[in-house]
Formats: sequence, structure tokens, C-alpha cells
Amino acid sequence: MMRSIVMSVALALMVAAAGCKFHHATPTVPRASASGTAIVESSGGKQVGITGMVLKDPLVVQVNDDKGTAVAGALVEFHGPSGFRFEPTALLTDSSGQATTAVTLGTVAGRYQLSAVTPGKSQPVTVQIVETALGYQQQLGFLLAEKYCDSCHDPESSPERVSNYDNLQVKPHPFTEGDTLNKMSDADLMAITQHGGPALNRSALMPSYGDTLSPADVRALISYMRMVSDPPYQPAGTVYARK
Repeated sequence: MMRSIVMSVALALMVAAAGCKFHHATPTVPRASASGTAIVESSGGKQVGITGMVLKDPLVVQVNDDKGTAVAGALVEFHGPSGFRFEPTALLTDSSGQATTAVTLGTVAGRYQLSAVTPGKSQPVTVQIVETALGYQQQLGFLLAEKYCDSCHDPESSPERVSNYDNLQVKPHPFTEGDTLNKMSDADLMAITQHGGPALNRSALMPSYGDTLSPADVRALISYMRMVSDPPYQPAGTVYARK
């Protein structure tokens, strides 16, 4: 009986040790055959996705030499905040000088800055990429925007939706237009959404959604607008009066 217990404990320790060894294994970094002097984003930046999920489009960067020619075989490593994952994290550029990775967002909502680094010939060269992770409230706002708002506020058409933006005499502000929308308070955005453009002496082409969207829906929509704003929305901080 005692021998059986000892063997079981020994086997458990061996499995645990093997598991720890596997868990801490360091991924192999591929060996570069060339190096460039510049790295640029090709596609996949400024995406909006759901926390903890893989972004719809891969992130693609390109390494060039000092003449702007694509460099094949250069090492590229991707970095991001805690919770972000890249598949792969490090790789060599292909024949077109590009490196492609799938990005999994972290579990906390926010706007995040990622980076892609190549060693360069004398010093590392970096490009910064911004991606946005939506929390539950912003996800709801995103879905509401797709259903009720994007046909007018998004000037870009998609296979699922034809934009009506160009047909409108008064152009609506895209939700990413922070230069304008950041100056509006949440209360103003709530009023114009619930009661239409005339509520703030704006275009009558903006209809009222007070009978369609609940106050919670409108707050979710505003939360989404604040998250995707460019430049980023910065709420006014607390102001302390001097004595």
C-alpha cells in the first residue's frame, strides 16, 4: 500500500515538473538573414474589437531598407500591453518584406498602443499601432450604431451596408470625428439623440430616437462614441478652487 502511494506521489511530481517546464519554455526566435532601416504599418491598425477576442483583420507591417525597398528575411517582433497575444509573436518578413500576425485583444476595455520592432542595422526601429478593445457597454453601443446610425454617420459603404452619407445635404459627423464631438457634453449628445437635431439647433435631418432607444441604450451609444473618438476623448477632470 505504502509503495503504491509513494509511486503515485512520484508520478504526480514528475507530471507537475514536466508541466512547469513546458509552461516556462521560451519561444524560439527565428534567425534573420537580412535587416532593414525602416518599419511601417501596412494594414490592420485602428481596428475596433471586443475584449478578449481576435481582431477581424491581421496586423501587417513592412520592413524596408534606406532606399524604400522591401527587405525579406528581417526579424520582426510584436509587443503589447499585458493580456494581448500575438500569433506569431516573432517572425521573419516574407518575400514582399511583410510580417503578419493575428492580434488577440486584452480583457480590459480601452484604446491601446502596440508596437512592431525590427533590429535594424545599427539600432532597433519601431512602429506604433493603435487598436481599441470594447467592453460590454461599448459593444452594445457598437451594435446600436450599426443598426441605427452608420448608414448616415459612416461615409464608408460595406458589403452589409450602403452609406447614405453622400446623399445628405448636411453631412453628419462620423463618430470618430473627435475634433467636433469631443467638444459636446454627454448631456448634449443625449439630447440630440433622443430629441433630434432641432433640440440643439442642429440639422432637422437628424431624427429623434427617444421612442426607439432607451436612456441606457443612448448612454451605451455615447460610451462607444467616446471610445472610438480620434483624437481620443479626454473627459474634463475635477477642478479645485483656490482659497
